Amino acid sequence: MIPNPIHKVLSIFQSNGVRALLMGGQACVFYGGAEFSRDTDFAILADPENLERLKEAMHQLKAEVIAVPSLSLDCLQRGHAVHFRCRHPEADGLRVDVMAKMRGVDDFHLLWERRTTIEADDGTIYELMSLPDLVSAKKTQRDKDWPMIRRLIEADHAACTGQPSSAQIRFWLKESRTPALLIRLAGDHLHEAQALMSQRHLVIEAVLSGNESDVETALMAEEMNQRTADRIYWEPLRKELEQMRRQAS
Repeated sequence: MIPNPIHKVLSIFQSNGVRALLMGGQACVFYGGAEFSRDTDFAILADPENLERLKEAMHQLKAEVIAVPSLSLDCLQRGHAVHFRCRHPEADGLRVDVMAKMRGVDDFHLLWERRTTIEADDGTIYELMSLPDLVSAKKTQRDKDWPMIRRLIEADHAACTGQPSSAQIRFWLKESRTPALLIRLAGDHLHEAQALMSQRHLVIEAVLSGNESDVETALMAEEMNQRTADRIYWEPLRKELEQMRRQAS
């Protein structure tokens, strides 16, 4: 059951035709990686028409920008997030963050093609970032994101009660962060594991050795590399935000 404040945001987005995909903590709840989240994050299409639809939706939600930067195509297209606080009676106090560009994540048009669509009992349509794209978006420098990736893959694997498709097997082998699961998958699907060697060399090599400790070490190295890449990506954007804050004050 979707909490009423988030349901209100999604229904207003839908009624205004806002092209947006739910991501972040709320999307993780849908995919079984979390039981609860206060995060309400969206990937949005950054073009003039969609920006006007978003502005109207935020007006109906009585939402105000609560930090720099302000809402503009330039800021969104550069990769900044815009942060709102809703004051609509049915979503009072809810924070909504929107982004159009993220490190390691495809263009919105591709995200939209791969989206997951869920219909609520009242007919409201929830458009979610696909699970593989959500996992890509979670590869950040934040401590909380890496355990979430692990839970998302474990939940997706556990939810598969029949014969998994080749795409599912490749996805689990490519993204799982659970040593025992990776070793079991490689044992059952050796061909698929070997095919991913070029994409995930250190991890797959450790997995094929069958040693959980070696896999854990390789996973940690992989995570550290991603965290470093994320810090490098955000450094110029952080400097821009600092300049915006100085100008605003």
